[in-house]
Amino acid sequence: MKALIVIDYTVDFVNGNLPVGEPGEAIEARIVELTESFVQNGDYVVMAIDLHHENDPYHPETKLFPPHNIIGTEGRELFGQLKDCYDTNRNSIYWMDKTRYSAFCGTDLELQLRSRGIHELHLVGVCTDICVLHTAVDAYNKGFHLVIHEDAVASFNEAGHAWALGHFTGSLGAVVTSKS
Repeated sequence: MKALIVIDYTVDFVNGNLPVGEPGEAIEARIVELTESFVQNGDYVVMAIDLHHENDPYHPETKLFPPHNIIGTEGRELFGQLKDCYDTNRNSIYWMDKTRYSAFCGTDLELQLRSRGIHELHLVGVCTDICVLHTAVDAYNKGFHLVIHEDAVASFNEAGHAWALGHFTGSLGAVVTSKS
C-alpha cells in the first residue's frame, strides 16, 4: 500500500512570509494532480502542515526564519488550487499539524501509516532540502520505501534543491520520478 504526503504547500511557503516563490508556484498543478489521483485511487493522502505560534521563544526556527505558518493566519492555508482540492476531498485526506521539519517528529504519522499497512511513501511539497528532506530521512530510517516527485517539490535554495534530489537517490535509495 502507498500514501502521498503533501508537505507544507501553504501560502506562506509559496509566496508569503517564507516564500519559495516561482519554483513553488510552478509545482502547484502537479501537486493537485497527484493529490486528486491518490484520492481517486483510494490511497491514503496526508497534508503535513507546519504549525507555529507567534513569537515562540522556545521553538528553534524562531531564530532561523521569519514568522511563518502562524496558527490562525492566512499564511497557513493551503496554496492555490490545493486548497480547493482539499476542501472537495476533506473526508479522504488526513490533515496533520507538525511543528518540526520532519512530518514524523512529534506526530502520529507513523502510527497512521502502519495501521493502514502502508510501506511506500510518495513525497511532494516544499522545501525540498528542509522539510521534504527531513521527512524522507525519517521515513528511510523507519523502513519506508520512498518516491520523490521531482516535478512536485521545490525550494528557495536552488543548490540545496539539487543536492537533496541527489541525496534522496544516493543515500536514501529513493526513486526520484517526474511525469515528463
